[in-house]
Amino acid sequence: MSSERVFPMELELIRDVESYDPDKRTHPEFWPLGVVDFKKARFPCCVVWTPLPVVSWLAPFIGHLGICREDGVIMDFSGSNFVNIDNFAYGSVARYLQLDREQCCFPPNLASHLCKNGFKHSEYGTSLIWDDALRSSMNHFEHKSYNLFTCNCHSYVANCMNRLCYGGSLKWNMVNVAALIFLKGCWVDSMSVVRSFLPFVVVLCLGLVIAGWPFIIGLSSFSMLLFCWFILGSYCMKGVLEC
Repeated sequence: MSSERVFPMELELIRDVESYDPDKRTHPEFWPLGVVDFKKARFPCCVVWTPLPVVSWLAPFIGHLGICREDGVIMDFSGSNFVNIDNFAYGSVARYLQLDREQCCFPPNLASHLCKNGFKHSEYGTSLIWDDALRSSMNHFEHKSYNLFTCNCHSYVANCMNRLCYGGSLKWNMVNVAALIFLKGCWVDSMSVVRSFLPFVVVLCLGLVIAGWPFIIGLSSFSMLLFCWFILGSYCMKGVLEC
């Protein structure tokens, strides 16, 4: 599948999420969420992101991702057979995006799905509430080996969003989850921007001074290889990256 076709698909999925009409509420029984609290690291129903040491210094579009419970506690897949709870790996949250529970499918039974995916959603694994989906994904990933290239924190978040059928889609993966937080995420503060990009700028400048343009070419090639791997793995070799 060509990248020309992939990007319109991802942007269309993100537009579908954005175009949801909040007046069409299907779950009036939802209780109000607490406010986002940066100091206490509470991000109710949010996807959160922070830069990775070394990796983000070379490719700043790559970072560590987590998803939060309704009470704001962060859950993230950060090692083999291990999902962190309330201890976000690799530092404090730099960027976040609050998701809308109204865009999830919480069927009271198998015959009354609110999404268009009905049977497929049941087969994938449905949940009655938001936190239930996160716990189900946690149980699944507690038996998975962590690998930056094939089964990582993005995989966990995508799995949660598929169990929620967020935005009416069961096609969340590493690429479109990363695109969602990159395009729509909010920065916690100005220092978050600095710590996310300053190391990359420093490495770029040092490499340019010491090695010259060959370093820039090598760094660009590294970033492009990573980018192509995740695109091909998500859309052309799905069995490789599905975990």
